[in-house]
Amino acid sequence: MRDILDAVAAGDLSPAEAEAELAGYASVDAGRFDAARERRRGVPEAILSDGKTTEEIAELAETAVATTGRAIVTRTDSSDANAVVATLEEAVPEATVRWDERARTVVAHASDFEPPRLDATVGIVTGGTSDAEAAGEAATIASEMGARVDRVEDVGVAGIARVIDRVEQLRAADVLIVAAGREGALPTVVAGLVDVPVIGLPVSSGYGFGGEGEAALAGMLQSCTVLSTVNVDAGFVAGAQAGLIARSIAAAR
Repeated sequence: MRDILDAVAAGDLSPAEAEAELAGYASVDAGRFDAARERRRGVPEAILSDGKTTEEIAELAETAVATTGRAIVTRTDSSDANAVVATLEEAVPEATVRWDERARTVVAHASDFEPPRLDATVGIVTGGTSDAEAAGEAATIASEMGARVDRVEDVGVAGIARVIDRVEQLRAADVLIVAAGREGALPTVVAGLVDVPVIGLPVSSGYGFGGEGEAALAGMLQSCTVLSTVNVDAGFVAGAQAGLIARSIAAAR
């Protein structure tokens, strides 16, 4: 503790960084950022844009970079993303910032941030283009946890040959996230063809009875092949679960 206090007194450590070291979180007007989550849980903290003002999102992103060297922002729109980019360009000009418009994620790394690297591959599979947002969020999180990410796009069961054509690629992954909307059949089909863990990611596409992902979720929960299922559009959770599995596999290797 004395070293931390000396560093603050010398100007080498900000009060937010010191608080993060001592308490595990950093307090700002926008809230408390859980700077110790990755060390404690193995899953990086992310800033959910939903329900927050643009200013709050930007402030939390700046705090994240200051205390952990990285910021991950999810469910962004262009206004949120531009605010984060502008804030970080001013506060941490040497940081790299990437906005994935389709996945609605912003990822920023400080210049001295060393991302983890795992000897494991997470396959991200989509039934169609409508599944790209949730799948992209999952890919962002799995990648930030250090896994290699291999994308297998547009292999929905309406044309089952598209899945069969990619079976060898699917089997080469260490864990699969399979995103699908409508009736959500794709994860069940994929899980019957591979011998690796499959995480079903229901997507809120579809309409009418069972629309908004309800039929997809129910179908995956009732799968007759073995898979696990996250909530509708829960790309972050799917990516984090896959990342934890990938980490265990990499450690075993």
